[in-house]
Amino acid sequence: MPKFLVVAPAWVGDSVMAQPLYRRLKDTLSGLQLEVMAPAFTLPLLRRMPEVDAVIENPFGHGALRLAERWRLGRELKRQGYDQAIVLPNSLKSALIPWFAGIPRRVGFVGEFRYGLLSDARKLDPRALPKMVERFAILSQARGEMLAQPLPEPRLQVSPVSRSKALKSLGLALDKPMVAFCPGAEYGPAKRWPPQHFAELARRLGQHGYQVWLFGSVKDKAAGEAIMAGSAGNVRNLCGVTSLEQAVDLLSLATLVVSNDSGLMHVAAALQRPLVALYGSSSPGFTPPLTEQAEILSLDLSCSPCFKRECPLQHFDCMQNLLPEQVERAMARLLQRVGTPTVSE
Repeated sequence: MPKFLVVAPAWVGDSVMAQPLYRRLKDTLSGLQLEVMAPAFTLPLLRRMPEVDAVIENPFGHGALRLAERWRLGRELKRQGYDQAIVLPNSLKSALIPWFAGIPRRVGFVGEFRYGLLSDARKLDPRALPKMVERFAILSQARGEMLAQPLPEPRLQVSPVSRSKALKSLGLALDKPMVAFCPGAEYGPAKRWPPQHFAELARRLGQHGYQVWLFGSVKDKAAGEAIMAGSAGNVRNLCGVTSLEQAVDLLSLATLVVSNDSGLMHVAAALQRPLVALYGSSSPGFTPPLTEQAEILSLDLSCSPCFKRECPLQHFDCMQNLLPEQVERAMARLLQRVGTPTVSE
């Protein structure tokens, strides 16, 4: 029985986009034991992926070399007898533990000059693999093979019991249909739709009988408060209040999700929630929501995507000029397409 270790990415969205790789590995290798090493905050996602047999916490944060500790963890993992490792991050540090563990086959992209750490170091052709999910999935195949298409979509499992517990612990009720807003984006403000636009959209949704719940980290709490202040009392700010486990459970209850290009956008897609995805500085060609139940909105300005944390031209037109009425129309189109009552009914 083959046994693989995957060194997973350190971002929520990337963790979701890695699931098609896990599915491909399981489909290709009969009886595969698949274990994934990832940062603690992403483990709730991995535990909801049926392809993952075991998770290992990666205790090393960004920029932390801690070479002796990596060596000790590698020697501990050596006893597990892995046949192969797949290293998804491109950093040199991420390839150290499989090397210390003596895993005979270690696959990944060249990255930060790590030829010696990878036994199968591949050069990435971004034109052949324009999407992040494709770059992960190709590592399930032999060197030189074309990527087999189509890729499976990510799918996160949700327990009805844990979902009920989340509702009860936070005092939430589904007396009205719920629309989820995800107003944050970890990379920077250039990816975030303005709070005043979210607030205006929430007001419009309230007039149509919807309640709005806001999801995000503690870093998004201030934006959530600004949305609440302008929303005429139709919003519950859960930013910084829920755990990731609770956020996943509660997002699964949404009639529809409106989100920036963020980790929670990919979570919503993997929960098969109808999704309106808002793009400004980033590109839907690189990190699109991996679901058929999505409407992607982008103004496609000549200056975007710039992939900057802040608008280099200081006008933020790519998000500022994307208006609430445009998002509302996209919501109505999407809900009509997927067979759910529209926001105007």
